Amino acid sequence: MGVFAPNSAAPGEPGATGHEQVVFCQDQATGLRAIIAIYSTALGPALGGTRFHPYRTEADAVHDVLELSRAMAYKNAMAGLDHGGGKAVIWGDPATDKTEPLLRAYGRFVQSLGGRYFTACDVGTVVADMDVVARESRFVTGRSPEHGGAGDSSVLTAFGVYEGMRAAAAHRWGTASLAGRRVGIAGVGKVGRHLAALLVEAGAHLLVADVNTAAVEALVAKFPTIDVVDPVALVGTAVDVYAPCALGGALDDETVPALQAEIVCGGANNQLAHPGIDKLLADRGILYAPDYVVNSGGVIQVADEIEGFVFERAKRRAAGIHETTLAVFRRAETDGTTPAAAADRLAEQRMSQVGRLRSILVSGAPPGATGMMTRV
Repeated sequence: MGVFAPNSAAPGEPGATGHEQVVFCQDQATGLRAIIAIYSTALGPALGGTRFHPYRTEADAVHDVLELSRAMAYKNAMAGLDHGGGKAVIWGDPATDKTEPLLRAYGRFVQSLGGRYFTACDVGTVVADMDVVARESRFVTGRSPEHGGAGDSSVLTAFGVYEGMRAAAAHRWGTASLAGRRVGIAGVGKVGRHLAALLVEAGAHLLVADVNTAAVEALVAKFPTIDVVDPVALVGTAVDVYAPCALGGALDDETVPALQAEIVCGGANNQLAHPGIDKLLADRGILYAPDYVVNSGGVIQVADEIEGFVFERAKRRAAGIHETTLAVFRRAETDGTTPAAAADRLAEQRMSQVGRLRSILVSGAPPGATGMMTRV
């Protein structure tokens, strides 16, 4: 295991990456190559999923884990959780490289961090994988109900996106109702298919696209009123709401000028391909609901599991995404900035204000202890 500590910059301060700790994990016997990135523990132990993906290069894997872990810190802060941000990536093809020994080796690396990082599911990993990882580590959530976990977190992820979409509708059109609205969903996998079901129930007219034709066919068989659109063509199709629900980087210099939507609100992580895309959206009059705000229902669910999962309690917390999204839009208008920038400011404000409390001496603490989390 190799450890790289980029710097000790506090969240929101300038620095090389702002990360507290980056750990490279390798086990030759199982073929494990993984990276765990902890962006911040200002609010508590870092929490974020494990992505299993066949990256082209190690540099690609490093870039992804750094971006994803930073986003988790901001997501957890905006979700009101007492968790910092972290993420892990396993470099490989989950279809061919995922084995019990490899997952258990990964679990031992998670355990070695002593609770600084809690892991869960992400792209390329499922609930059953977390059950295997948990055989070697206590710091695993997103587990199956049979093992005391919450199961599939995509249910509340989709619910949170739906609530964020309703908030965006209320801000743009004066009503949270999505009945009769044309919504284009790009990607109908774990989150997109649940979001589609909620929108059909709400009376929206759905257009969906996915490179996985089987996923599209399964959804249309369940909801025959859904229209299927070519994945490339969807971005330029006239809709009221465009919902990116696949991998990140969906909004870039090519897609934004082609967008024919008034609102962008979806479940994908890191939707903005680079800084400045939020300004391009605003210049075109498109209301952007920041991805890490609206897609935080899943992390709310897995965080609740750490307490002892109660679905009704987790869903109530996820319903709060509606008001949080409205607060972001209000802050953007007050500050004269974009919703993405406003969300960042609100998240950094919480990390700074609550993180400061770690320096307060707690009565009954061991001699010399201050309660401050040491950055390494």
